[in-house]
Amino acid sequence: MKIEVNMTETKSNDSETITTTQQTSGAKNDSSKGPESIYTVPLLKLIKEAQQQHGLRHGDYQRYRTYCSSRLHRLRKVLHFPQGDRKGFKKREVTLDNLKDEKFVYLPLIQAERAWAYAMQLKQESNTEPRKKFHLVARLRKAVSHTIHLEYICQSPLCDARTKLEAQAYSAWMQGTLFFELQEWKQASEKLVLSQTIYEKLASALNEDEQILYKQRVEELNPNLRYCAYNIGDSSAQQDLLNMRSKGGKSELDALIAQTREKQAASLLEVTWRGRTVPVRLEKIRVFLLAYQGLDASLGKANDCDAKLSAYETILLDCKEAIQSLKEDLAAVAKTKVDLQSSQLGSQQYLLSYLTFLRATLTIDRNLVMVDVFQKNFAAYQSGESKKVAKPQEGVKLYEAMVQLSGELQQLQGMENDKKFQNDLELLTKVFKAFRCYYMALTCQGNRQWAEALALYQRAETYINQSEGKKLGDSEFTKYSRVGQDLAHLRSLVNSGKCAAHAQNILGVEDINAAMSGLSVRSKKVYAAPDLQIWRLAVYKLILYM
Repeated sequence: MKIEVNMTETKSNDSETITTTQQTSGAKNDSSKGPESIYTVPLLKLIKEAQQQHGLRHGDYQRYRTYCSSRLHRLRKVLHFPQGDRKGFKKREVTLDNLKDEKFVYLPLIQAERAWAYAMQLKQESNTEPRKKFHLVARLRKAVSHTIHLEYICQSPLCDARTKLEAQAYSAWMQGTLFFELQEWKQASEKLVLSQTIYEKLASALNEDEQILYKQRVEELNPNLRYCAYNIGDSSAQQDLLNMRSKGGKSELDALIAQTREKQAASLLEVTWRGRTVPVRLEKIRVFLLAYQGLDASLGKANDCDAKLSAYETILLDCKEAIQSLKEDLAAVAKTKVDLQSSQLGSQQYLLSYLTFLRATLTIDRNLVMVDVFQKNFAAYQSGESKKVAKPQEGVKLYEAMVQLSGELQQLQGMENDKKFQNDLELLTKVFKAFRCYYMALTCQGNRQWAEALALYQRAETYINQSEGKKLGDSEFTKYSRVGQDLAHLRSLVNSGKCAAHAQNILGVEDINAAMSGLSVRSKKVYAAPDLQIWRLAVYKLILYM
């Protein structure tokens, strides 16, 4: 687009206008370029490119701030727009009158970025130095003032509609960031929603290549908006915020989730387990217990096994941190205080037993999901439907881990005299051992170790006989009833495998005897009778099933 300039008049002031127009367009000696160009400044693209190239890819805000300062100095030098001279500093701001080049728009933009980068640097340092929080807010206020000035000069007729909208969106985002730090949730939400709306409209108006950047910006604003809605009092935003973690959010999202859980955990002051209530003093334990309460909802929304495994890995990591913090607290108390001998377990030791119980049961739950995945892959590999190799050793490892976890739970401090607890764990251990023996037998069969495979099948059958028909009575273990119900199917697999191993074992012994009897000093030939072997196997199966 071009802005037409009336060049028919010959007055001196019109000549000055034409000269100014020619200088602005960068063609002082070419009178054919008299009309001024409308500036199109893709602010978001410029910002993101600079951030990725100068430190923010690695979170180095100090490097980015240094770059902004150097860029400002170079721009002022190129535009002949210094702030003062050798005698002293004289502040000069870009106005509508001196907006002769689109690079003048860059000045308030880079000033705002420099102030924002300084604020983010202070935010990283404020974790150890709380005083820097005040300096952080001051820098954000400075950044907001620069963005408001940027929005003002972009209202010039020399800027196109896209530049005006981008300036409005950028200014609204910066103001929303300031209100967010000040915890003024309503104002922050209004500004962030305005910014998000503008970026959405811009994305819909641009081509596919340019849309990606603006859609990413829209997604980046979602966590802050959810958190604002939660603090304002929107109950639906609370669960939405926690559910966003499974979508692979960034570190800011993890921080927001942590803040949300800490706020909810303030009311979680005690926990009751197996009829005993103990206080919860440490914040990490409260946050973990809160996450554990929402685990069932997260698993219910999981679409596949991978999503379930991801949820288990996350909660297990939180559990590990909670146990570590409690152990450190108990160690610190032990150094300063000698507890009196008591027959009853201390409240914090009992809490440690509870957390250890949760860690073990969560690990078993995760392993059972992994077993489901393994069994599907193993069946597909055996039937030839899949070329992905699945070996029975994988099943052995999974069930071996569950056997060890069951043993740890049986030795859990404070649970030694709980007969119901111990009986259920003993039953679970036998079930896991039955499956472990079955997969070990399959491994031996693959190695043509028929005698060992037969012995393992018989051991698996023993465990099945000891476990089948019994029920888990403790409410803590009723969720594992499905594992006990699988014993009937396991029995059929064990019976068929045992028959095959027995037959192969007999044939192997007879083949050895035949080979030994056929040996002589004069002859080294061994005569095999494959038809006779097939006949013997058929006769054996016939006798077995009569």
